[in-house]
Amino acid sequence: METGSPDDTGTAGATRAAGAAEQAGPAEQEGTAAVPVREEPAWTGLPPGLLHMRRLLLVVWLGLLTLAAGVLPALFLAPYWAALALLPLALLAWGWVMLGRNWRSWRYAERADDLLIDRGVLWREETVVPYGRMQLVEVTSGPVERHFGLASVQLHTAAAATDATIPGLDPAEAERLRDRLTELGEARSAGL
Repeated sequence: METGSPDDTGTAGATRAAGAAEQAGPAEQEGTAAVPVREEPAWTGLPPGLLHMRRLLLVVWLGLLTLAAGVLPALFLAPYWAALALLPLALLAWGWVMLGRNWRSWRYAERADDLLIDRGVLWREETVVPYGRMQLVEVTSGPVERHFGLASVQLHTAAAATDATIPGLDPAEAERLRDRLTELGEARSAGL
């Protein structure tokens, strides 16, 4: 057997294990870890209503573009110009898939001291917003969002670079999150 291979159980391996046990503290010798294990936060995804709204808007806008690109040239030029409608249809199919991937990439987690917002398909972006740094938490809902029963939570901090938004939440969840973040922000900033 080769020295240093994973199957090496010779004296060199035993000597290294004994040396490591001598250097370890009493907690590590008993088998307990001295370093606390960091647990994964409980992530919450966005509701499917946001995906439905975005896909409907995609179909409406690209549907109108498909009609304009296919019908108008076919009427005024020649029937084979209707093939121009294939380009917006291909764009519609690609956009449909990309919207689904983007929607699945959004998630947020409430931790003891901060809020995590994770998003992005190709370029992942994770924003950490400490509760004590929040200056303003607002819930917004435009006319299209209200029609689909959605609202967005926008967080404003002292540094504009860490402002964050969680789009497409149910209005009750958005208000709950706003109230909780405001309460935690006031408690953390009072301790400064």
